[in-house]
Amino acid sequence: MESGGIRPPAPFRAAGVHCGIKPEALDLAVVWSESDLVAAGVYTQNRVVAAPVQWCRQRTPSDHVRAIVINSGNANACTGERGAADTETMARWTAEAIGAQPEQVLVMSTGIIGEFLPMAALEEGIPRAVAESRSDAAALEEAARAILTTDRVIKTAHREVTLGDRRVALTGIAKGAGMIGPRMATMLAVILTDAKLSLESAQRLLRAAVDRSFHCISVEGHTSTNDSVVLLASGDVEVCDSEEELILGDALTALSVDLAKQIPADGEGATHLVTIRVTGAPDEKAAFRVARTIADSPLVKTAMTGADPNWGRIVSAAGYAGVPLDPDRLKLRLCGVPVFEGGMPIEFDEVALRGVMRESFELPVELDLGMGKADCTFWTSDLTHEYITINAEYHT
Repeated sequence: MESGGIRPPAPFRAAGVHCGIKPEALDLAVVWSESDLVAAGVYTQNRVVAAPVQWCRQRTPSDHVRAIVINSGNANACTGERGAADTETMARWTAEAIGAQPEQVLVMSTGIIGEFLPMAALEEGIPRAVAESRSDAAALEEAARAILTTDRVIKTAHREVTLGDRRVALTGIAKGAGMIGPRMATMLAVILTDAKLSLESAQRLLRAAVDRSFHCISVEGHTSTNDSVVLLASGDVEVCDSEEELILGDALTALSVDLAKQIPADGEGATHLVTIRVTGAPDEKAAFRVARTIADSPLVKTAMTGADPNWGRIVSAAGYAGVPLDPDRLKLRLCGVPVFEGGMPIEFDEVALRGVMRESFELPVELDLGMGKADCTFWTSDLTHEYITINAEYHT
């Protein structure tokens, strides 16, 4: 979504500039504060990990982070000792520009794997980005645009909650359109808040939010080397007790869901956002496993592309998810239309349902396992010819 006037919470400053990693587009962002921040992070579970992820893992959670610097167009992944050194150099140049130490700067990179960063471009671009940083909505939008790769639109979200007589703001930016299959999946997100959080609370709240949002999206099921979500909290607004922390956690989860949904909605070549709601599971793990299996099925995804109500693909995907289930207990609705229950098909108007699927951008799939009370909502994109074209031509 476009930023719509979303500003970073005080005291954050942001900027996005073009430094030359890409031929023309913005490709370098910085977000920073003049005071120390509490930082928490959740990162990719891929065993092939980019240098910036290794850098951030070693430095979060922390209560003395000052900035995050992000480049797009180059993932700085599979680049060995030089990649690690280049990450540290990016942190050092940012620290010098804001009057901090390299250990206080987090680094993210996204783009092509297996190429070295053009450090001369970054040496010029980083201090310029810091010098141009501001606290207005246009600056946040520039930062959100500078982290994109194959994305078609920027991804931002904002929430405000009341804690007693205090207002807490949460603002997030994200990128991602392909190579999305998070076990924490290529996607990046930075969430800013003016709330005061302990290290333990920040990490716990972020982990809970990620489990219900960024862990529940997929485009093609490919987990990236660079996936990262970072929460930065300035500490300007007091969070007094566990009840207020719960309210803040709900807002953080809601904001994370908003950002996460925007990723498959902008999936490479996507024409539909598919929302898979699995209910009646024996536990949350089982619900997630069934939902993810359905989401990652190429047959399900291509049926959505073609507006084909071929519900058998959905049921069969649930059946190989590795979760014990009874087909006679299943209930399936597609775009609100009951199509399968009690082990048997339900008669429906196929022509009408095709029309609904063709005309609707968001396609809901609702599967009740009839085995318990746990649930999971998972979001994916359909699979089109354009996805193949993009990735056949995108140099990796």
